[in-house]
Amino acid sequence: MTAPAKFPPLRSLDDALAELLGKVAPLQGEELVSTFDADRRVLARAVTSALNVPGFDNSAMDGYAVRSSDAGQAGAVLQVAQRIPAGHFGQALHAGQAARIFTGAPLPPGADAVVTQEDCTALDSGQSQDDATVRVNVAAQHGQWVRRAGEDIAQGAVVLPQGTLLGPAELGLVASIGLHQLYVTRRARVALFSTGDELVMPGDIAPQDLKPGTIYNSNRFFLRTLLQRAGCDVTDLGIVPDNRAATVAALQAAAHNHDMIVTSGGVSVGEEDHIKPAVQQLGSLDLWSISMKPGKPFAYGTVGAAHFVGLPGNPVSSFVTFLLLVRPMLAALHGQSSHSSTIKSIAARADFTWARADKRREFLRARRNEHGGLDVYPNQSSGVLTSAVWADGLVDNPAGTTIALGDTVRFIPFDHLLA
Repeated sequence: MTAPAKFPPLRSLDDALAELLGKVAPLQGEELVSTFDADRRVLARAVTSALNVPGFDNSAMDGYAVRSSDAGQAGAVLQVAQRIPAGHFGQALHAGQAARIFTGAPLPPGADAVVTQEDCTALDSGQSQDDATVRVNVAAQHGQWVRRAGEDIAQGAVVLPQGTLLGPAELGLVASIGLHQLYVTRRARVALFSTGDELVMPGDIAPQDLKPGTIYNSNRFFLRTLLQRAGCDVTDLGIVPDNRAATVAALQAAAHNHDMIVTSGGVSVGEEDHIKPAVQQLGSLDLWSISMKPGKPFAYGTVGAAHFVGLPGNPVSSFVTFLLLVRPMLAALHGQSSHSSTIKSIAARADFTWARADKRREFLRARRNEHGGLDVYPNQSSGVLTSAVWADGLVDNPAGTTIALGDTVRFIPFDHLLA
């Protein structure tokens, strides 16, 4: 009688993530791209400013530029000597004078404060425009409503360090110092395929013509999207049949000229799960099965020079393990300095009960409600992809833990994982 197979103990998620990140080195190579096209890319070189921002003292408000010594008391009446719109320089301001000034306009020499137009009263002299005066209704303080040269960015300062993930604010910042191109790390090249004879593609077969036992391949769509959002160049190799030879051939093709291979399905222990032996035949399988729910059948190894990641076939399991494990690996591959081996969460109130403690660490699909607490989706099955659409994050529930109404739990918003 054959002895039952012995399986290694399940790895904790934290240990697995630390091990995975330890195996990932930043990709070599960089690209020079337009700042317009650099969203979600990672800086390959630090950005240093060649100028001060702002480049000159300027007004933070519409109002009047004054010498604070002339308007140190409320009620001072000053001659309006000039008008300075943004983009124009004025003349020196002399004692007893004010300049009508607009937001962003350079402060004229001699002025050291701006009084907002709401705090001033323009006086009609009845004479020519040259005789216009203004009453300052508040005491002016030295430096008020003045943006000093270099107060945002000093010339020579490092504006963004190497490894910065670029987003809208970062791109605006580099544009403010005149950079129209940026050096970014090259995109990771990722090969993607699914395994399973039960899988068919939407559009190939109409719903009413589906054969019993077949399902549409949803994983292929969200995994491809997640990879692209993570800044990868994706080669989609489609669906691979459930047999050993086809799996080996697909892995061999995927390993060629790719940095990572991502698969879904076929990483469990059934007779039709061929990924594990195929990876072991071609390379190494270094990590297999994690103590988490959903997502236990997760695999990592190498095929040639490529990282191999095998995700579970159940859609929610595949979705969650990608967010918690694969996304940090891709950030590390791209040289992103902010990637972390710690899964970040926030404290939140449970407006639900969870009486079914599991021996694995659970990730419950949940969303914030109008009362500031969290609700959970009623069906937490790993095959219910509706739960991931309904939810806006995951409750990180430790192994062996029940949750009572009002308990404080750890919540991981999806926008933290999809940033």
